[in-house]
Amino acid sequence: MAVKKQTKKVLATKPTGKLGILTPGMGAVATTFIAGVMAVNKGLSNPVGSLTQMGRMRIGKRTKKNNQPMISDVVPLQDLKKVVFGGWDIFNDNMYEAAVHADVLDINLLKKLKAPLSKIKPMKAVFDKNYVKKLNGTHVKKAKTKMDLAKELMKDIKKFKKDNKCDRLVMVWCGSTEIYIEESAVHKTIESFEKGLKANSKLIAPSMIYAYAAIKMGIPFANGAPNLSCDIPALIELSKQTQTPIAGKDFKTGQTLMKTILAPGFKARALGISGWFSTNILGNRDGEVLDDPDNFKTKEVSKLGVLEEILEPELYPELYKDFYHKVRINYYPPRGDNKEGWDNIDIKGWLDYPMQIKVDFLCRDSILAAPIVLDLAIFLDLAKRSGMSGIQEWLSFYLKSPQAPKGVKPIHDIFKQLHKLENTLRYVAGEDLINLLGQDYE
Repeated sequence: MAVKKQTKKVLATKPTGKLGILTPGMGAVATTFIAGVMAVNKGLSNPVGSLTQMGRMRIGKRTKKNNQPMISDVVPLQDLKKVVFGGWDIFNDNMYEAAVHADVLDINLLKKLKAPLSKIKPMKAVFDKNYVKKLNGTHVKKAKTKMDLAKELMKDIKKFKKDNKCDRLVMVWCGSTEIYIEESAVHKTIESFEKGLKANSKLIAPSMIYAYAAIKMGIPFANGAPNLSCDIPALIELSKQTQTPIAGKDFKTGQTLMKTILAPGFKARALGISGWFSTNILGNRDGEVLDDPDNFKTKEVSKLGVLEEILEPELYPELYKDFYHKVRINYYPPRGDNKEGWDNIDIKGWLDYPMQIKVDFLCRDSILAAPIVLDLAIFLDLAKRSGMSGIQEWLSFYLKSPQAPKGVKPIHDIFKQLHKLENTLRYVAGEDLINLLGQDYE
């Protein structure tokens, strides 16, 4: 059975002028992303890991020749050479200094990019040490209320757009993981949230203030950390009112990326799982922040939900009931940004015979995160130009704890996420959707 052929009508308007990408947090991830785009634009390297730049997707039947065009040839994406960068940070180092300090990219590459990187200086950040106890911010805004801080951010945004002659803006949170908080009454409605901003509610975190400022101005917002940020009813409703696309939360980089690749395979083959033990060592600023139990709790909740959704133990009790899942993160300064994610997986095969799988992923955290920042920014801009608003579930592909509409479980299986992403792009391009049945399978 084939999907009914839709009338070809491209939803997205063509991108014009400059796109400004703003990042709250301009540390290891943001500098790796910004320097990386500059290196790509200068022909010094390739945008490996970025679907918007290197990805292909099928259009039409399998029997059609040349049916795997570049994604950028299917939908109108912003030209990387017409992108400018800005953001906020709790330290006042320019982007060259911050990139050198982060020690992710080779110094010889950074020296080739020193001039343009040095010109990018962070704006003063909204920061509250109560949410990130391990950091001491010195380049921070001061205001009477959190609403005043939000207004200061809006002034920054307007000035940046004017100074850089941007046609459009997007914002991607690249800051630290905040302490764990749960949704409460102040987060329920736009009115209660704005009242809380004026009253300096302790339940409104800095990341929420950035999200509010962006969404209020109609600027697409993505959350790269496990913080609640825009994943609350008030800001979801505001995003619909201002016709703003939002996505979150938590960049899917190392260990969780592996889980969303491996677990669907085990389930597809009906292999049982008794336990999955995961531990990490990480030495960058993120590792230092997560060394605090309150901040780790936020990350732990984000990482633990992945296997539950993929394996669905309530539907497959013989295979996954009571499987044990443990996640640990250990701060180890000598490792820097080069994270090691180690997994021990106890699986069951035919007649319940036990087997084991060991995975040792020696990854580079910011190297994996940088193309995610790029793709989220480029795709959110596409979503905005396509008239989309609210939660962009099709961008779950990039996220560890993806937002989903109320009452719906998020999708964690990376292959299902990719299918949803590609079908959304086909829809935007006015092309037939693919369901692998009937004519689609020919």
